[in-house]
Amino acid sequence: MSERGLFRGRPQGRPRLAGLVVILAWGAVGLAVVLQHAFDMQPCAWCTLQRLIFLVVGALALIVWWRQNAGERALPWVALGVGFSIAGLCAALYQQFVAAQSQSCALSLADKIIKGAGLDQLAPWLFKATAFCHEANLPLLGISFALWSAALFVVLETMLILSALKRPAY
Repeated sequence: MSERGLFRGRPQGRPRLAGLVVILAWGAVGLAVVLQHAFDMQPCAWCTLQRLIFLVVGALALIVWWRQNAGERALPWVALGVGFSIAGLCAALYQQFVAAQSQSCALSLADKIIKGAGLDQLAPWLFKATAFCHEANLPLLGISFALWSAALFVVLETMLILSALKRPAY
């Protein structure tokens, strides 16, 4: 049987994109935790909210990956992942242009979401905000963390959209 016939109808390439989204999203959170605990780069409320969103986007991408590997459609999961990526982009841009300009981000929407869900008590090593927004948005290679985060959310969103597109026939 030719390679064409063997893989006809399979979503070639698409599961790899979704898998890469999982690695990038969860890897970003892993990097943030390492920077926090090994290099004392403490997070603010908006930082921890973005961590949560990265984890959700990664989980949704994992579902997309699983469904696409099974040869099933994953469009609703892609749409949710894109929606959360847009929310993460908004959170990162808000952190950069609004929250980082103020002296405190306590009792912000980000703070209310994390505390309201009890995540700061459930996993304080991951979700407890220990810095003010103007202190937490430090540069990494000359670019602020919030802008790195915003760029990654755009990349994840694009990859999820591409993972949903059909590949041309061979």
